[in-house]
Amino acid sequence: MLSTNIKEATKISHQELEAKVVRKLKAIRSEADYADVLKYFYAYFSSLEKAIAPYITKDVLPDYPSRRNSSYLKRDIEELGSAITDLPPVTVPAITNTVEALGALYVMEGSIMGGPYIVQMLNKGGIKKGVSFFSGYGEATGQMWGTFVEVLNNSASNEKEALAIKAAGDTFSNFSEVFGDLKVA
Repeated sequence: MLSTNIKEATKISHQELEAKVVRKLKAIRSEADYADVLKYFYAYFSSLEKAIAPYITKDVLPDYPSRRNSSYLKRDIEELGSAITDLPPVTVPAITNTVEALGALYVMEGSIMGGPYIVQMLNKGGIKKGVSFFSGYGEATGQMWGTFVEVLNNSASNEKEALAIKAAGDTFSNFSEVFGDLKVA
C-alpha cells in the first residue's frame, strides 16, 4: 500500500521535522512566540497548497474543500493578535501531477494526527487560544485520515508510487528547512 510505503520511506525525514517542531513549541513562552511559530507553518502550508491546487480537485478528493488548510493558521495567528507579515522564505517541492500532489498532501493531512498532542503541550504552557489548526477535524480526524489514505492508496500504479514517495519526502525535508532558520529562545 502506498501509504505504508510512504510512511516507511519518509520515517527519518518525518522524525527530523517532528523533533524540530517539538523543540520550537517547547520554547514558546507567550502568545506572541506562538504566533511567530505559526507563521512558519502558514508560510509553508499556504505555498504548498498553491503548488498542489491544480492537481487536487473534487474529482480526486471529493471532500478537499472542507479539509483543514492554511486559512486556519491565518485565523489562529490573527486570534493571537498578530498578522500575516514577516513570513519566512520557503521552498516547496515541484509538483507536476496528481500523484506528487497526493504525496505532499500526505504530509499536510498527516500533521493533523499529532495536533491533539500539540494542543495539550500548548495548554500546559498557558496557550489557550489560536489552536484551530492543530485541533484538526476533532472527533472526525480518524475518519478524515481514513478517507484520505484510501484515495492515496488508490491513486498510483506501482510504477508511479516513487513519485508520491519522493514528493512526501521532499515535503518533509523542505518544511524541516524552514524550521532550521527559527531561533530557539
